[in-house]
Amino acid sequence: MATMADVARSAGVSVATVSHVLNGTRPVLPHTRQAVLDAIDALGYTPNTLARSLVTSRTRSIGLAVSAISNPYFTEILQGVETAALEAGYSLLIADPHDDPRHERKVVQLLHERRVDGMIVAPSADPHDLVGYLRRHGVPTVFLDRLIDTGTAEDLPPDATGAAAVSGAPRFDQVCAESAAPTARLVTHLAGRGHRRIGLIAGLPGLSTTGERVRGYRDGLAAAGLEYDARLLVSGNSESEGAERATAALLGLPDPPTALVTANNAMTIGALRTLRRQGRSVPDDLALCCFDDFAWADLFSPRLTAIAQPSRELGAQAVRLLLDRLAEPDRPARTVRLPCTFVHRTSCGCPKEPGRAEGAGSPASSTLSEKGTVS
Repeated sequence: MATMADVARSAGVSVATVSHVLNGTRPVLPHTRQAVLDAIDALGYTPNTLARSLVTSRTRSIGLAVSAISNPYFTEILQGVETAALEAGYSLLIADPHDDPRHERKVVQLLHERRVDGMIVAPSADPHDLVGYLRRHGVPTVFLDRLIDTGTAEDLPPDATGAAAVSGAPRFDQVCAESAAPTARLVTHLAGRGHRRIGLIAGLPGLSTTGERVRGYRDGLAAAGLEYDARLLVSGNSESEGAERATAALLGLPDPPTALVTANNAMTIGALRTLRRQGRSVPDDLALCCFDDFAWADLFSPRLTAIAQPSRELGAQAVRLLLDRLAEPDRPARTVRLPCTFVHRTSCGCPKEPGRAEGAGSPASSTLSEKGTVS
């Protein structure tokens, strides 16, 4: 196996210069850098990442903890994370917390014990133990998709150091898509079609995405001049089976909804299963709009009107935030929100497909925003 010394001899440079080219620790003249790269290619040299990590205290690896990796939404996020990480020269270690707070804490600890440089985590509905562990150990972390109240220095342990000790600053960077305004957009669209009883199948209680989409649902009703009816808001627990039960409960009401909004793609599938089981037709018997677009949404008949989240960009943005944190540990924490897209098809009951996608939500959601705190 070729060594760094072999590369240095072949390129006519010092071993230190080869190290600078590999690690980016010092600028190298373009022609010298190219000579080193040519020698690496000719000799088939592979850097010893284990040895390099012992010297630099960095493994150039990122831990990714997201639940329901089989969910198309998180699969696309994973692709965004992986692409951005590889471009930056980082590898990924992936774990599924299963939305279980105890398992979440365990898998994050295991990733940390593998000496990842930082983590990207989609937190559970009860991330208290997770946040405590990350704070105690000073793990650079970006929370993805679901926001948490990261707190301020006043509630940190007395031995907190570094970025965790900056007075009044949130402890972690976060990135998510807009949720409230896009959900309101679905509701007002259905109201514009003449619907007055619009149901919502909400996600797992405790998640920020669930809370924001419920708020958007109620905002949409108010904007359309419709009265909120608590019976039309049911939880599907962010899963297909839960949505099947929730849809059946809504259809069993004395005055059932004529239109339905589902708050994620898994629950859309569950709602459609119940509708098919009961012989109900979309949109003739029940108009349907969903949060989350997915690859086969336009293969249903009718095609699904949906809110599309920028899944891959969410993953890429999480990596960029984490790399910024690693490069500058004491920088103020940031919360980044990305806009969604309203994809107008025919499950909402529109007579024909408009054939175009539009921005979803208020004008303020059409641009990337960064905030130092979570509202």
